Amino acid sequence: MVVWPGDPPVRIEKAFDLDHGDECNISKVSMGTHSGTHMDAPLHYIKGGKGLDEMPFDASIGPARVIEILDEESITVEELIRHGICQGERILFKTRNSSRCWDKDVFFEDFVYISPKAAEFLIDRRVRTVGIDYLSVGGFDPGGARTHFVLLEAGIWVIEGLNLSALEPGKYHLICLPLKMLKSDGAPARVIVKRVF
Repeated sequence: MVVWPGDPPVRIEKAFDLDHGDECNISKVSMGTHSGTHMDAPLHYIKGGKGLDEMPFDASIGPARVIEILDEESITVEELIRHGICQGERILFKTRNSSRCWDKDVFFEDFVYISPKAAEFLIDRRVRTVGIDYLSVGGFDPGGARTHFVLLEAGIWVIEGLNLSALEPGKYHLICLPLKMLKSDGAPARVIVKRVF
């Protein structure tokens, strides 16, 4: 599994194996808290911030909207204005990342991300949650941390590592449940969406 450069690799090993004569199968999993599809908690970038164990369920369960982003570099204010984003919305961004990045075993440094100005725009619109279809809401360059910080500081919950390639833009019902770990800065999550017509 592709991980952010420098993050712990994902390892899944058999601790007990029926094929080797053990009475059951038990696997050992080792990974960073920001591997694969996951959520970020404010504690990820804010000292003393909330952990994912403090996340209210309505941050990641409820109506959501998938917005398709055409810009191949970043999500910009100009592109967001067209979508009439409203207070309290859960927004999932579908970019070229979904069709380009997930079927490869290499990390893409040039993934589409939320620009710092677009992050400020989302804060002004008072969105509830944002999701993006690669491993970070911020870009790969050192400025990427700024996007994380401003979103999390404003109380916007973040879902990263989505693969939205099979989804059309539109309205959905979102259920995203990160693993509940005490004072976690992030955690793997199972994300389910159902189209709303």
